[in-house]
Amino acid sequence: MLIDTHCHLDAAEFNADRDHVATDANRAGVNKIVVPAVARDNFQTVIDLAHQHAHCFMGLGIHPMYVDSANPSDLTLLKQLISEQLAHINPKLVAVGEIGLDFFVTQQNRETQEYFFIEQLKIAQGFQLPVILHVRRAIDDVLKQLRRHPVVGGIAHAFNGSPQQAEAFIQLGFKLGFGGTMTYTRALKIRELAKNLPLEAIVLETDAPDIPPEWLGTAGRNSPAELIKIAQVFADIRGIAVSQIIEITGKNSVQILPKLASLCTPLKVLH
Repeated sequence: MLIDTHCHLDAAEFNADRDHVATDANRAGVNKIVVPAVARDNFQTVIDLAHQHAHCFMGLGIHPMYVDSANPSDLTLLKQLISEQLAHINPKLVAVGEIGLDFFVTQQNRETQEYFFIEQLKIAQGFQLPVILHVRRAIDDVLKQLRRHPVVGGIAHAFNGSPQQAEAFIQLGFKLGFGGTMTYTRALKIRELAKNLPLEAIVLETDAPDIPPEWLGTAGRNSPAELIKIAQVFADIRGIAVSQIIEITGKNSVQILPKLASLCTPLKVLH
């Protein structure tokens, strides 16, 4: 099963053709798409999107790059919405996310980032939900908070750390997300990780519309339909059949986000 574990299908870049993008991905063989929220303003958009498309699922959370416009009441709303979504017979909420730390742009709001990260880890603990992590230039700090506030696991999205940091995430029950970056032949570090890390620790993602693969160019709009080509690149790196990559990473995705298995009926786009 081919699963895009990280796709911002709600992004403004898809406003003109969102339904077509979702349908095209499904026709291209992408069985399921996880759409993580980033802020209070898009919670409801992500919820609606997940319920409009049978093959779309959601994460709800506050992204570290949006914490400066957030306040504690957003955390209260987050808990309320998570509780409501989990009450569905077949809940489409699979994780708390996208949450984490980002010290690439700035560290001036470090305390605010850490506050929202820790509080959302506590929410994930309370609901026994995995988390979808943003870890840019902050891997060791994220790991430190995970050890202090352990959760049931999750995904380190767009992982680009060291083998030692990868092992630390694996030991904490996490999978590592790989996508468009590993399609670049010059991305030697990422491709080495993709080649050598345990297959059972890896899930696939696009981060669409961001992190476009090499064939789209750095200015291209990424989309979930590109995942099949990304899977083929990963298969080439590993030297195994793409069918194996799809099977193994799909199992990994459902293992770490078990609510992805809640709907196993044939998939089609709902209108």
